Amino acid sequence: MALGRVVTLDALGTLVELYPPAPLLADELQARGAQVGERQAAAAIAEEIAYYRAHHDMGADMASLALLRVRCAEVLRAALERAGADLGELSLPGVLEALLAALRFAPYPEVPDALRALRKRGHRLVVVSNWDVSLHEMLDRSGLSELVDGAVSSAEAGAAKPDPEIFRRALALVEGSAEGGMHAGDSPEHDVAGALAAGLQPVLVDRGARDGAPTRGLPAGVHVIGSLAELAALAA
Repeated sequence: MALGRVVTLDALGTLVELYPPAPLLADELQARGAQVGERQAAAAIAEEIAYYRAHHDMGADMASLALLRVRCAEVLRAALERAGADLGELSLPGVLEALLAALRFAPYPEVPDALRALRKRGHRLVVVSNWDVSLHEMLDRSGLSELVDGAVSSAEAGAAKPDPEIFRRALALVEGSAEGGMHAGDSPEHDVAGALAAGLQPVLVDRGARDGAPTRGLPAGVHVIGSLAELAALAA
């Protein structure tokens, strides 16, 4: 079979969703003896997520990832205390354990079949995500690793979307070229702009799209889809 396109894919919001973490965090902390309400957990996890997004590229290998996770747990613990939560005798490792247990990802329902359809047509698929090195672990746990040809995180690449360098790293993984390639993601700022900078055809995944996707503010020629199931037809 002749090689098809290289199709790069964002992770969060495109391939996988994050279950609402606040109720899960409250449950995990309560199971470890803390007195934490869902509102307190929500306020604290919002601070932790903001910190993580600003620092995820610190986690470029397992050692630095472990340090990043400790710092995230410290941010979370301080935020919980400011919110009035009673952590009792819960140690920092216990807070970290609860945090990791509360972060649960799952593929959107149509994603596995959509990836199979793309690969059946000979396309090479690489996940490109602003994430730490645990991107690979997440893909393994969600069952998506076997459905793609590779993955590169911004922490590993030393460059985050929309920097075209992360896309160049992804293309190199499959010995591919940007010519004829596509990138699908849910962020105009990171995915659309990054794809254009790298010479890839951008596809915006807008899961809220109904009866014709909104195109306001997007560059001309950007495809908008409401589900990853629509991508195979575009890549044909």
